[in-house]
Amino acid sequence: MLTHKGTQSLETERLLLRRFKPSDAECMFKNWATDSEVCKFLSWNPHKDLSDTKQIVEDLVNSYSNDYYNWAIELKSNGEVIGQISLMNLDERCLSCTTGYNIGRLFWGKGIMTEALSVVIDYLFKEIGINRIEARHNTINIASGRVMQKAGMKFEGILRQA
Repeated sequence: MLTHKGTQSLETERLLLRRFKPSDAECMFKNWATDSEVCKFLSWNPHKDLSDTKQIVEDLVNSYSNDYYNWAIELKSNGEVIGQISLMNLDERCLSCTTGYNIGRLFWGKGIMTEALSVVIDYLFKEIGINRIEARHNTINIASGRVMQKAGMKFEGILRQA
C-alpha cells in the first residue's frame, strides 16, 4: 500500500522542488510554456497568451491533494521556476506510477532535470512506497532518455506504433 504524502518540498544542491503557486505563471510562460521546441514532445501545444498559463497554474494549484504529485522546479540561486516534474497513472495495486517532466530550453544540458528526477525517484521509493517508476520519451528525444538513464532508470523497450 502506498503512503501518500502528496507534493512535498524536495531540495537538491541547486534546486527546490515545490508545489506550484499562482505567481509561477509568469516564469512558466517565459521559460517553457511558449517554446515550441520544449512543447514538441509534450501532450499540449505552446501557450499563446499568459492567461492560458495562468489558468493552467491555477488548475495545478487547485489539484493539490494527498495523492497528487506535481512539482515546480525552482533554481535556488534566483528563485526562478524553470520546469516541472509530475506523476501520472498512479497504480495502488502494482505500487507504480509514470513520471513526466519538462524544462526550459535555456536550462537544457546542465544536469538540472537529472538532479530533479533523481530526488523525486528517491522520494517516491523511500517515502511513498512506490515499487516501479515508468517514464517514456519519444525516440527522437534522445536527451530525455539520457536524463532517465542518468537518474538510474533502466531501458526496457520501445512501444512501436504507440
